[in-house]
Amino acid sequence: MLRSLSLRRSLHPHHRHLIILSSSSSTTIPRARPDPIRPFCTATAAAATTSSSSSEVRKYLGYAALVLFCGAGTYYSFPFPDNAKHKKAQLFRYAPLPEDLHTVSNWSGTHEVQTRFFHQPESLAQLEGVVQEADAKRARIRPVGSGLSPNGIGLSRVGMVNLALMDRVLEVDKERKTVRVEAGIRVQQLVDGIKEHGLTLQNFASIREQQIGGIVQVGAHGTGARLPPIDEQVISMKLVTPAKGTIEVSKEKDPELFYLARCGLGGLGVVAEVTLQCVDRQELVEHTTVSTMQEIKKNHNPEVKSSNNDEPDINELSFTELRDKLLALDPLNKDHVIKVNQAEAEFRKKSEGYRVGWSDEILGFDCGGQQWVSETCYPAGTLSKPSMKDLEFIEELKRLIEKEDIPAPAPIEQRWTARSKSPMSPASSPAEDDIFSWVGIIMYLPTSDARQRKEITEEFFHYRRLTQKQLWDRYSAYEHWAKIEVPKENEELAALQARLRKRFPVDAYNKARRELDPNKILSNNKLEKLFPPSESP
Repeated sequence: MLRSLSLRRSLHPHHRHLIILSSSSSTTIPRARPDPIRPFCTATAAAATTSSSSSEVRKYLGYAALVLFCGAGTYYSFPFPDNAKHKKAQLFRYAPLPEDLHTVSNWSGTHEVQTRFFHQPESLAQLEGVVQEADAKRARIRPVGSGLSPNGIGLSRVGMVNLALMDRVLEVDKERKTVRVEAGIRVQQLVDGIKEHGLTLQNFASIREQQIGGIVQVGAHGTGARLPPIDEQVISMKLVTPAKGTIEVSKEKDPELFYLARCGLGGLGVVAEVTLQCVDRQELVEHTTVSTMQEIKKNHNPEVKSSNNDEPDINELSFTELRDKLLALDPLNKDHVIKVNQAEAEFRKKSEGYRVGWSDEILGFDCGGQQWVSETCYPAGTLSKPSMKDLEFIEELKRLIEKEDIPAPAPIEQRWTARSKSPMSPASSPAEDDIFSWVGIIMYLPTSDARQRKEITEEFFHYRRLTQKQLWDRYSAYEHWAKIEVPKENEELAALQARLRKRFPVDAYNKARRELDPNKILSNNKLEKLFPPSESP
């Protein structure tokens, strides 16, 4: 039987569970096996040097050279994140191609495009010029942030515009606790920039390298049953649109467009500036505990935060890096994955305790390495009367994993938020007291081997299809915009389009796109497939 251990970090009013799946109560950290590639290369070299035949030597040396060549080619085909991605304007890893053509990949290496046009304006005036010129030429310039979206929602083969060089804090109002920033500023950069004013953001998503424009547009969220997704912190926006130029929207100025554009997926205009409602910077007490599912059900309180903890330095590897190394040994072997999950459960148990830190230090967490991820959002009742659907969903998901023998690595992450008033948010609701649960399933890509990555990808989509078929409709679950994948089959695509229409105001969104971007220069193939025009516009 699979067993669930839920890591809980008490941090009122935030809440996140990390569900660890294991087959027994044993949580001993398995001893890592030697790297399977190194012995292969050593054996090859030994065979070559001991052979009495010069042809044998040449043959084995040829094999070794082929292995090294293929390995190098595969490695450089998949851009891995490193410290370079923390530098301003260095968002992606580029593979050189002929002349001005470059391959641009998202952070996980799951989506990439080849493009000749990658605009990086340094001012609002330059951005306006880029948009005007593109519209005149009918040339697409899809807005792209830090490239962290797992589904590559910001990528376009034709061209892109990125605001990494527009990253200033423009104005801080300490009385009203607001900050106005250029949309290319990264979350960590913003938080550091307003520390001296005693302010911080109300909530954070898991990764601090996201640009503010991107994190808002895809409906990203943090955690906390009383805290809404990030877009609710936005109180005004400046959009550069192809048809109407630069416009400013707020709940006072064109509220209908404002709420639609807060989670506009980059399709209604390039977000140039954002004004955010902040809160006082404060220290928090973090309590890390490990609980069984039975204990969680008995004491369930969506207002208590759960999350992962500080990572120890084990042989110069972080915990998530070590997990990647272990999974890479046999990533699709269920028994091996269970052992790694057991090791993680043991790690979590030994990390129980308290720590005190500033909110911007505690609320983020390490998501781990490259990965495929599907995250769904579904209603979980109200603050005053939780429906318990959040825990029922997890229990059913665990049973599905066990029944189908899915090699599901830990964690299955579960978080909670309040509602959003943005109609395109997966957590959109008119009822102020509504709460939503977000559940993410993951398969890591801990290897640069193209064949192995392909096998992991196929297994992940099998895993995702099973959860979609058995859980999504029954729980009214919809995927995060940065993680939704567009089906290749026409029948599946039509079903997805119809499903999105049930939850989101697709016609209103398409109408706004026609008015603000009639030539669709801010669009890409993904947006066109998700939101095809209605028969009677």
